[in-house]
Amino acid sequence: MKNFSKPNNLKEIINILFIIFIIALIFSFIDFPKLRETMFKPEIMIKQFPLIITQAAKNTLIFTFAGFIGGSILGLLFALMKLSKVRLYRWVATVYIDVIRGLPALLILIFIAYGLPIAFGFRIPGAYSKGILALAIVSSAYIAEVIRSGIEAIPPGQFEASEALGMKKYQTYQRIILPQAFRIMIPPMTNELVLLLKDTALISVIGVTSTTKELTRFGRDGVMSDANATPIVVTGIIYLLLTIPMTRLASMLEKKLSPDKKE
Repeated sequence: MKNFSKPNNLKEIINILFIIFIIALIFSFIDFPKLRETMFKPEIMIKQFPLIITQAAKNTLIFTFAGFIGGSILGLLFALMKLSKVRLYRWVATVYIDVIRGLPALLILIFIAYGLPIAFGFRIPGAYSKGILALAIVSSAYIAEVIRSGIEAIPPGQFEASEALGMKKYQTYQRIILPQAFRIMIPPMTNELVLLLKDTALISVIGVTSTTKELTRFGRDGVMSDANATPIVVTGIIYLLLTIPMTRLASMLEKKLSPDKKE
């Protein structure tokens, strides 16, 4: 039986009571009627549906997953280039990764949307193409480093054993290295996916149509049309409903695929 007279237990109780007191004090200063009227107006909340799901959330997921797939393909390419024995490949990959990671995502999006067409005289076709391409490039540098770290975490003996078996380099990566590295890469790759989902908020800066609005643009338009902050609150709730399951799923996969998992 625990003795609550012990100093450690008493200190914990005092800390809990202090936290409760601070929370109660904060709530005592909140003007709940005004807060509800400004940010949690039920009729405006209802007004956001179903379009916030069928259009805004759908577009956000399209931008996120298409950008993530494109970023993963580019990331794998640059990760392998950075691990290459050819100095030129390593140099190109290092410069690309350092530049993309060193620039704000917003600047990259603006450059891709406006700089590339001006510089090369072509227009990026498709309603979603500019946003997807921009997100793919933004995420590719980070994903490249995740993949490189995952590959480098595999013991060198795995490479040596595959060479001894006469396997070609692409077979070694395809059958031995990447499947093992995938387990290591799940948590950081999931973090990148969640960050990319939130980065879709920047797409509105480079222009969207009425049918390609993502969540943040949808919420901002609602705030302007209703002169109320409720739409942006609903947008935040939808973001949480998307990101929290993704992080929980990643944790489940990490535990399931962990080589140290006890049966």
